[in-house]
Amino acid sequence: MSKILIAPSILSADFANLGRDIQALDAAGADWMHIDVMDGHFVPNISFGAAIMGSIRDYTDKPFDVHLMISPVDDYIEAFAKAGANYITVHAEATTHLDRTIQLIKSFGVKAGVALNPTTPVSALEYLMDEIELILVMSINPGFGGQKFMPAQLAKMSQIRKMIGERNIRLEVDGGVNAETAKLCIEAGADVLVAGTAVFKGGNQKLAENIATLRG
Repeated sequence: MSKILIAPSILSADFANLGRDIQALDAAGADWMHIDVMDGHFVPNISFGAAIMGSIRDYTDKPFDVHLMISPVDDYIEAFAKAGANYITVHAEATTHLDRTIQLIKSFGVKAGVALNPTTPVSALEYLMDEIELILVMSINPGFGGQKFMPAQLAKMSQIRKMIGERNIRLEVDGGVNAETAKLCIEAGADVLVAGTAVFKGGNQKLAENIATLRG
């Protein structure tokens, strides 16, 4: 398996000091920055848009892993691509024509991903496996941080890992990831761990320790 990557969710950062916290995450060993974008429609919460994401792009060279929890999603992909996204992940249910949306992401030179909600079957990926670079398994219902990990998603991760085979696709998990559940996710085949609460617990002085603990 590929190296385990840690992608802290900046939803748990201090929004009054996002630039500072991005730099702190970078220095603490974060591999990617996970950018959760929520519209209050597809999920019951609102976070931020492309302008705010673009304002923090210069604070790190680490990849921006942009998770769009918005619907309809196609009209916003260009803005996030131009704001500095390296990966853009969309939900299978957020677009009418998923393959077309994936091709739109790739047209901007950005790597494309598909997110699966807890009850979304892996069959949604069946005809896309050669078109995507990232698969995100939601181990909570999307919309809010701090939720409890859903163990049933471990079987889904294992199934997807088998589907990936030798393809160059990252398998990411988001939701309730902490020191205990991270080990289970890695065993199930995940190689990118998204965590917010577990990374920021104890403040910025604990970031490096928390990231190392998750990496295991």
